[in-house]
Amino acid sequence: MSQVVLCNISNNDNNNNDNTSEDSNQLPTIYRCRAPIASLDCMEEFSAGSALSALGERGSDGVITKEQLLLSGLTHSAPGNPYQLSRQTSLTPGLRYRNLGKSGLRVSNIGLGTWPIFGPGVTEEQAEQIVSLAMDSGINVFDLSEAHSGTRAEVELGRILIRKGWKRSSFVVNTKIYWSTRSEERGLSRKHIIESVKASLGRLQLAYIDVVIVHKADPMCPMEEIVRAMHYVISQGWAMYWGTARWSPVEIMEAYTNSRQFNCITPIVEQAEYHMFCREKTELYIPELYNKIGVGLMAWSPITMGLAQGKEDGGVQLFSRYSFRSKYRSFSWTEDETSANKEGFTWVKEKVQPEETRKQSEKIRELNALSERLGCTLAQLSIAWCLKNESVQCLLLGATSTDQLYDNIQSLQLIPKLNTNMVAEIERILENKPTRPPMVSTLALR
Repeated sequence: MSQVVLCNISNNDNNNNDNTSEDSNQLPTIYRCRAPIASLDCMEEFSAGSALSALGERGSDGVITKEQLLLSGLTHSAPGNPYQLSRQTSLTPGLRYRNLGKSGLRVSNIGLGTWPIFGPGVTEEQAEQIVSLAMDSGINVFDLSEAHSGTRAEVELGRILIRKGWKRSSFVVNTKIYWSTRSEERGLSRKHIIESVKASLGRLQLAYIDVVIVHKADPMCPMEEIVRAMHYVISQGWAMYWGTARWSPVEIMEAYTNSRQFNCITPIVEQAEYHMFCREKTELYIPELYNKIGVGLMAWSPITMGLAQGKEDGGVQLFSRYSFRSKYRSFSWTEDETSANKEGFTWVKEKVQPEETRKQSEKIRELNALSERLGCTLAQLSIAWCLKNESVQCLLLGATSTDQLYDNIQSLQLIPKLNTNMVAEIERILENKPTRPPMVSTLALR
């Protein structure tokens, strides 16, 4: 708010005291001393708007087209172009940059998950077009995982980044330390962590990795060894930060406690599954971890994995059916399921009880009808609903084509439409809002 000062001009204190009765009926003079301070989000919108006016007008419906985004990508690379844009300037309405956890790392509120991009059925040329569209849209997070797409994702993304020649400071690369119980690379020993990080650096052809994610906790390895190994990796300059994926709140708190005890670098982020049918961990426990120890949330969702196959009929395929009965823990990536991914994400087709399937189908049909009223697809509604949660600092989205990625990005414009009444309508359909269990007194148990 603007600061205002009410003052009466007087020659001296004596005159002011003498003329109190005479000036009491006069209106005070208002002086505006300072202009209102705009927020960072407003400044980003102003910068994006001025940049767009230089590039050209938007479409008739106010939506930025893919052609304009690709044109902006050309202006990025053109030397001496007067309309050259900064990578931190968002061309996409609704795109925001937030601190990851309580660190200083700024990430876009949506990131590009590469599990379907470098999977089967997508050529190298198509993958490069998807990555370029994401970067030109303002997305600066690229998430990789050996468990999802093997080592091909790191190799291909490294080649794309070298060909494009983007500034290293303009994008954030996350890769995971994945260990399998059926191979020689078992557990989270210091040996496996260091070898895995060095191998990822070689495949990516990068000087460092922004965030190294430890995929799955290892109950057979001491937590002290894990945090000391991650501290060593960061101290060597191979990584900037580290985080976890599919860890329970107790395991994350144990890692934080050991890090503080041994003066090691603490984790900054947890990657967890989050969508309309998997909410408890993300909505109840992750915000508490953020407030207490500064661990942020980078959410991933099987919604886009189902969309990677192009199956939007009926809507049931958008969600992992396993998630319908998974309340607390995230989806379990086992070796059998990982090998099944090579055949086209067959884990999405996991069978459940017919009655349970019928109830979920009814809910999805209602959600589909609601999305039609809003003028969007069910996938866009699901993405916007996830981003409505302020605890989600970055939502990872995947795509197998530029059209699919463009449609997913447009979900950002749907967030303002999810007002209180609309959110209440969604909650009425879902009927699965998580609540904490009641406190149990130890005296009552005696």
